[in-house]
Amino acid sequence: MIRNFVLLASEAVEHSGFGLNTDILETNVINLVIVIGLLIYAGRGFLGKILSARLESIQTAISDAEKRQKDASDKLAVQQGKLAQAKTEADNLRQQAEADAKHAADLILATVDADIARLRESADQEIATEQDRVIVQLRQQVAEKALASVQSYFDRGLSEDTQIELIDRSIALLSSD
Repeated sequence: MIRNFVLLASEAVEHSGFGLNTDILETNVINLVIVIGLLIYAGRGFLGKILSARLESIQTAISDAEKRQKDASDKLAVQQGKLAQAKTEADNLRQQAEADAKHAADLILATVDADIARLRESADQEIATEQDRVIVQLRQQVAEKALASVQSYFDRGLSEDTQIELIDRSIALLSSD
């Protein structure tokens, strides 16, 4: 653009002097160059203030974001530590619960074994008592049958031969003493 301005200026000098340029395209370019130059010269301070304010707000926003990120990272680290501690406590509680359950199961099994042994002993005692009662009952029945048999034998009477034999045996028993 400056090159165009220089070319225009050199052409104007060549055409001998100062004159009015009626070409709209060339004059617009010159006017634009002048306006842009004035804007740059006059607006440098104003634009610089706006840009520096914008730069400051961006830097503040960046530092705030970095601070929030650091705070979030710190909080994340704390929460991860708490999570690790909670996991450790959960593992400890699970292990303790498993140990307690095993201990309770062992106690229950021991109690059941003791109850079974006691029930077997009780059953053995009942069987022995029932056996003794049956044996006594059978002895009584045998004795009663034997007495009934002897009674019927005596009721039928003894034959003479049997009576003589019985007397001879009793005498032999008495003599041997």
